[in-house]
Amino acid sequence: MPTELKAEANMKNAQHLKAYVQMHPDNKMAWYLLGKEYYKNNQFGKANYCYNQAGEVYEAFERSKVPAEMLQQYEEGLLESARERQTARLRKRRVLLALMLLLLMLIPAAVAPGLLPDSKGTAAPVETIPVALTLPETAEEKPVSPQEPASLDFTAAASDAAAGGGGLAAILKSAKTPSATALLGMKRSGKWLLWSKGLPLEATLAKSGEGRIVYQSYNPAACACQPPDAAELKQQGLNWQKQQEELAVLWSALRAYKSSKGAYPEAAQELVKPFPANVLGGITPLMKEAFAPLRAAARGEAPLLSASPQPAAGQDSGTPGHEQAGGGSPAAGPGEKLFFKEPLAIIVDKHSYRLAVTSGNVILRNYAVGLGGDKTPEGEFVIKDKVVNPNGRDNGEFGSRGMQLSDSSYAIHGTNEPDSIGKDESLGCIRMSRKDVEELFAMVPMGTKVQISQGVLPEELVVPEERFPSDSPRNQTNPHKVYHWLN
Repeated sequence: MPTELKAEANMKNAQHLKAYVQMHPDNKMAWYLLGKEYYKNNQFGKANYCYNQAGEVYEAFERSKVPAEMLQQYEEGLLESARERQTARLRKRRVLLALMLLLLMLIPAAVAPGLLPDSKGTAAPVETIPVALTLPETAEEKPVSPQEPASLDFTAAASDAAAGGGGLAAILKSAKTPSATALLGMKRSGKWLLWSKGLPLEATLAKSGEGRIVYQSYNPAACACQPPDAAELKQQGLNWQKQQEELAVLWSALRAYKSSKGAYPEAAQELVKPFPANVLGGITPLMKEAFAPLRAAARGEAPLLSASPQPAAGQDSGTPGHEQAGGGSPAAGPGEKLFFKEPLAIIVDKHSYRLAVTSGNVILRNYAVGLGGDKTPEGEFVIKDKVVNPNGRDNGEFGSRGMQLSDSSYAIHGTNEPDSIGKDESLGCIRMSRKDVEELFAMVPMGTKVQISQGVLPEELVVPEERFPSDSPRNQTNPHKVYHWLN
């Protein structure tokens, strides 16, 4: 077999075995075989991690003379099981999508005829609204473009859930289905969903002028069709993602302020006071505009709206919901809805040398960091102080930003040794590159929870080219203190 084809086969085997161990984390033999596949691909760090998970199985098989054919037969059995599971999963998605489309065509009405109270409390007749489905490849009329309605909404869900129809079904079950909704797909990585910039457009739902619901898939593999051009919708999706990040930061800052002060701030400027009262590093125009409605919603003075569909009881649609980011969130600015319900949190993984910004089960950022091995403490902390140019310099040992961890001499900070990122060369602190630490400083408010542990984050980086606004904040230095963090 040519070298290129052999390498490709090894990568596919590793992917299947990785999926298998995610489903069967206690199977030490599977961990051992996955490690051998990584070793063949020269991914020695991943191989060593798998060998550690394999424990005594690794020791037994490496020291014994087990015939290679026996290991190969066992591995082929696991791979076959993983492939069958993947095939069954794809088949199930297609069946669910077909059933959903059939149900949509058979539903007689969205609202039953009768009388409902109007805005004045008097009974008013309600017209039955027929619900039908128009597929692009079979429609007699051109599907309604989601760009035409004024109330275009976006949401996001796991790509596999969207392809299987779960995300779309949840949108249809929503109490307030908008005139048009676009669904973006997030990649799964274990228990996490990755919020990368430019999430792919999976599908749209729109109400036609005749009251019908028009479904358009933008995933060729899911619809077996050639989707229309989606350039404008994709740009709108990018803008929506940018807005949702800013709203998530503001929502987290409001929660952090309330936790610290016992009440919500009366003005947005209270969040960006000079050090040491700088809850945030800065505030954007959108955050200023959304401050009043978000605070009102947080106080319970405004209705709670959601930018993501709620799954049915006991059902996981792959969309962040209860105890996750998303459903039941406060309304933001005019026409805006908040996607990330859970406050932002920081997770540091000592095994993968990663620091993630999360909301529920969604990873918004996943940075590479430098650590101190056993000197880096594990446990739960909060961001205590946020300081620009620690010790008066932006190019010193602590870089241009520092965020001290509560009740400790450790901090998350920049570094003048960028080559130490991904290594254990600090005395316990968490080192970041300049761009990364400045973005993190801008995104997470003072009081953000920090969890340091091992083996909890994926290795895949989630770092966009266009960063969160992170201009150098004024009045957030501390000339009255010399920091002695354990760098």
